[in-house]
Amino acid sequence: MERLKKHLVQILLGLAVGLVFLGHAGRFYQIPLVSVLDAFIYDTRLRLTMPGGVDSRIVILDIDEKSLAEDGRWPWNRDKMATLVDRLFDQYGIAILGFDVVFAEPDESSGLKSLEAMARRELKDDASFQGALKGLRTSLDYDRRFADALKDRPVVLGYYFTNLSTARESGALPDPALPSGTFKGRNLALTSWNGFGANLPQFQAAAASSGHFVPLVDFDGISRRVPMLVEYKGAYYESLSLAMVRLLLGSPPIVPGYADDGGMSNRHYAGLEWLDLQTPKGTVRVPVDESAATLIPYRGREGSFPYLPIADALHGRLPVDALKGKIVIIGTTTPGLMDLRATPVATTYPGVEIHANLVAGMLDGSIKLKPAYVLGAEVLMVGICGLALALLLPLLNPLRATMLAASFFVLASLLNVFLWQSGLLLPLASTLLMILALYALSMSWGYFVESRSKRQFTELFGQYVPPELVDEMARDPERYSMEGRNEELTVLFADVRNFTSISEGLPPKELTQLMNEYLGAMTTVIRNNRGTLDKYVGDMIMAFWGAPVADVEHARHAVLTALDMQRELRRLDEPFKARGWPELHIGVGVNTGMMTVGDMGSPVRKAYTVMGDAVNLGSRLEGITKQYGVGILVGETTRDKVKDVVFRELDRVRVKGKDEPVAIFEPLGLSGEVSKERLDSLKLWQQVLRLYRAQDWDQADVQLYNLLRQEPGCKLYELYAQRVAHLRQRPPGEGWDGVTTFETK
Repeated sequence: MERLKKHLVQILLGLAVGLVFLGHAGRFYQIPLVSVLDAFIYDTRLRLTMPGGVDSRIVILDIDEKSLAEDGRWPWNRDKMATLVDRLFDQYGIAILGFDVVFAEPDESSGLKSLEAMARRELKDDASFQGALKGLRTSLDYDRRFADALKDRPVVLGYYFTNLSTARESGALPDPALPSGTFKGRNLALTSWNGFGANLPQFQAAAASSGHFVPLVDFDGISRRVPMLVEYKGAYYESLSLAMVRLLLGSPPIVPGYADDGGMSNRHYAGLEWLDLQTPKGTVRVPVDESAATLIPYRGREGSFPYLPIADALHGRLPVDALKGKIVIIGTTTPGLMDLRATPVATTYPGVEIHANLVAGMLDGSIKLKPAYVLGAEVLMVGICGLALALLLPLLNPLRATMLAASFFVLASLLNVFLWQSGLLLPLASTLLMILALYALSMSWGYFVESRSKRQFTELFGQYVPPELVDEMARDPERYSMEGRNEELTVLFADVRNFTSISEGLPPKELTQLMNEYLGAMTTVIRNNRGTLDKYVGDMIMAFWGAPVADVEHARHAVLTALDMQRELRRLDEPFKARGWPELHIGVGVNTGMMTVGDMGSPVRKAYTVMGDAVNLGSRLEGITKQYGVGILVGETTRDKVKDVVFRELDRVRVKGKDEPVAIFEPLGLSGEVSKERLDSLKLWQQVLRLYRAQDWDQADVQLYNLLRQEPGCKLYELYAQRVAHLRQRPPGEGWDGVTTFETK
């Protein structure tokens, strides 16, 4: 009991997880992942257990490309179809014929309609024409000839139902298989429709039977079931496959079947489980679910039944044995006739073969059962497994918890396979996913909730902060938090110059190696100076100082990092050159100011980062280093906080997104490490800036000339020489503040 109390929170969480999956199993709501996995398991199980082989009892006459090329595009005229039907029964002696097509429109290809119009008008007084027409009328009435061919033969016509916004009815429906009121008082979920497309009335009257050929399409677009019965205006109509089987068996009535409800009247039990066809030779039982749909018993991939070109049958080229006594279905595999379906066994599968599978499955009794009580069985399985694991897993060590969860997983799977082989479909995904979820909860609870604070801090800050700082934080974890706060910090941005050209000039593998070595070296420099690595964005590096561990010298450490990065980059020149890689140059921007720091992002992904105007300015400074031909630029605030570094002021700028101008500086090195020559040049440069801002163009030009003699090709000096020349031609006037405005980032 004490152990249960100790793990009470974990047990309650486990029970909550179990309840979530129990709600899905009980159909109170749907969890999409569970539905997707259930469909995957069903499809995989079906493919692995399909009997395979070819069922020669059922033959598909294929309206294929060969037949269309020989006899013209579909639909063929009814004269040809009448000839085909006569030949199939008289010459080949087939047992039954099913049409997976609809004959919805009159055939006027014979010209009879035009001849009759002439007989009523311009030739109405022509006795010879009238006599000839009377003799021809029977042979030219192709629809009547086709209807006569259907009469008194075991032919099943196909038709379809629709659910359009505007109900449409075309053709004539057959008599319903079950009358209105058959399922009165039962809460069934039969598929209902508001329109149909059926055959012409004379064909419907002549045919022995008719059935719809509309499969059900699941949420993923896959056809796994076909409704044996559908509802239309209160009456119930059978499928093409069921109509064919009934006709084969002598047209027995359909008797809905319900499971024994323990003495209660069946009228109070909604669970429709089968349809019985009672014949003198016995009862054929067709399993259905609560929507009167049957799982399609796929025998195998396309070609599980013989396919013969319909043109060969029409012209009598087939051997009699190929069709004698066979169940024949006319359909198409031609993509242009749009009867291809997505199924568990193939992404494009002929719809006509779905009907063949169903006919074979009904005759063989091989259709899987999915009765209504499966819902209760699934709920019971999820409930037992969930309760047992929620109570036991928290009490076991990781090894024993793994063994227990694996045992439940295997046992549930074996039981499900046994039931499948016995002909019963029981959903499995909710049970398996719940077992995995409870096991994951148990392992993660031990790993996260019961782990020590040092590991927590290592996970939270280890990717950003050097290990020594993580150790320092772990000693007093309550002082540190990833929650957002405002603080004065220093940010650094570093970007590779001309990276696009570099990336285009190297193979992907070598570019990856180059970037890994470069980023690794720069990251080491940042960490050696107590920096927090923020992110890599392509070839750009972002880091900051002063958080999560406070650093009173954050500005100094950032500036020293920028200088060290430039030195480290030059150290890489020799090994890069030895590999044939280009020499890298980077621009670095550093700025200090008030920033918001914390764990920011979306529920999908967060990062410990900094935001604010000061951060944006740091990025802008990095971007304009190339304008001045320098490797590092720092903001005015940063320069004021670092006393032991020599800086060279370069300009006063107004960057994009900011109205206030700022002074920008280039760090030259630590005091005492900068050469005398560099310091002398710095003094001369400072004079240039004073003269430039005083608009003394002549003296500024002289001093710039002297500097360029000392450092030929210096981009900074050349830039100011160009500015002086321009401003001498176009003086800015007395109100000029000497600020350079950048309109781009």
